[in-house]
Amino acid sequence: MLNLKLISGFMIATLTCTSALAQYVWVDEKGNKQFSDTPPPASTPKNRIIKSQGLSTTRPAEANDAASASKDAVNAAQKPMTTSSRNEEFNKRRAEQAEKDKKATEEQQAAADKQKNCERARSYQKVLESGQRVATTDKNGERNYLTDAQREKEAADVKKALAGCQ
Repeated sequence: MLNLKLISGFMIATLTCTSALAQYVWVDEKGNKQFSDTPPPASTPKNRIIKSQGLSTTRPAEANDAASASKDAVNAAQKPMTTSSRNEEFNKRRAEQAEKDKKATEEQQAAADKQKNCERARSYQKVLESGQRVATTDKNGERNYLTDAQREKEAADVKKALAGCQ
């Protein structure tokens, strides 16, 4: 009789202990194992549920290796960024922004130079069309006046230059 009480007590203790164990085991999106007596969230994929309602879903070794490899990939993708990687990304963004600013400044400078050259060409065209005498200096510093042929050639050159202006 004592044996029967001892055996029944042992069985009750065993049954009570197993019911206290987690009935659900799954791997969350961060790769951590979760143990609970409530079912995993509905968003948890079935291949991440390890144990469900007391039934263990054991996988073959190959599947375990593949699961752990995918878990490592998920962990690597979702690990918090280190300070050095944040700093690298910040420096990269800052360099890209500086490059964009430099390019924009160069474009503005080129546009301003083009506008200035166009204004000079328009002014020179007015002088050529006015009939005023136009003088140039040669390499010796002597003043030479444009002939009519030279004036026409200069006017044609200015017209070509102004073709690119607005």
